[in-house]
Amino acid sequence: MYSTSKLFLILCGVFFAAVMFSLVLNGVLMRFFRTFGLREEGAGVRWAASAKPAFGGIGFYLVFLGAFSVYGALFPKTSDPFQPRLLALLAATGAGFLMGLADDAYNTRPLLKFVTQVACGVMLIAGGCSIRLFGDPVLDHALTILWVVGMMNSINMLDNMDAITSVVSVCILLAALLALLRTGNATDVDVVLTIAVAGSLCGFLFHNWNPSRMYMGDTGSQFLGVFLAYVGIRCFWNGPSLGGIYEPWRAIVSVLVVFALPIIDTTTVTINRLLKGRSPFVGGRDHTTHHLGYAGFSDAQVALAFAGLGGLSVFLAQVMLLFVPVWEAVHSLVFLGYVVLLFAVLFGLTKRPRIDRSLRSDA
Repeated sequence: MYSTSKLFLILCGVFFAAVMFSLVLNGVLMRFFRTFGLREEGAGVRWAASAKPAFGGIGFYLVFLGAFSVYGALFPKTSDPFQPRLLALLAATGAGFLMGLADDAYNTRPLLKFVTQVACGVMLIAGGCSIRLFGDPVLDHALTILWVVGMMNSINMLDNMDAITSVVSVCILLAALLALLRTGNATDVDVVLTIAVAGSLCGFLFHNWNPSRMYMGDTGSQFLGVFLAYVGIRCFWNGPSLGGIYEPWRAIVSVLVVFALPIIDTTTVTINRLLKGRSPFVGGRDHTTHHLGYAGFSDAQVALAFAGLGGLSVFLAQVMLLFVPVWEAVHSLVFLGYVVLLFAVLFGLTKRPRIDRSLRSDA
């Protein structure tokens, strides 16, 4: 339908349109809704010293819906945008967005959040988007729900410092986009949606980079959690190898590498809180990002460090997906070694003595 050069320009246009829409929309929202999602100062959860509005996720969701809408106009004869899995994605992301919106506005009950997250996983399964690891529907569906719920909570927990969740999510979406383009179908609706959501995150970063003026809130983290879980299933859990066959260990390792940062942060926080007799679901300033701050890094340096680690994960994911024709045990050991080493470094950092932030010149 389009030449390669025209297709490239169209996809670039989608990205820059998403960036500009997100940038302008968030600027307008900041002007007129200064108290939405505002949390009281001194709550002991947010790293920043001052309370800020949390509605960045509104831009993510509107860009997502816009990309879905314009896809049919850009590629009318390519594929049906109303496939069951895409309708399920619309329903699941909508449920996650609305639940996050309600939580930002009213502080909803944890049980309601959990039920909604499970429902998001069930919706994806009903649409045919389920992990195919075991070959047994019961086990695969259970793993899919666990994956969706886990990712929604991991992204929410990672949203604890300026720009962290944004840069990590952009890196994950970049890895997913490269995996999608590897199939040779650049006009797939998932390509357009991934580019658009990545663009909305880049536009949001203008307002979220330290010192930030706004947060994405649960509105953003819950939507992102569902969408990242979806692309994780499509591109990595169920992604084919170079030979077009499914290799379970390649799938597992690629997921752990691409999603290493949110998985490691959530695992570290959960272990440390359980060891101290605390609930893993009660927030606090004990994340891996916080401990980098305690070690003397500025907020911007922490974000750059996570961006660099996310970029490294993208690179390693491409190596394992493009340059390993046959997956063997040694490949699992090598790439899992990276994940284990990263976990050991970040977990070990949480055991170091803390530096009082008040003594830092940039605090």
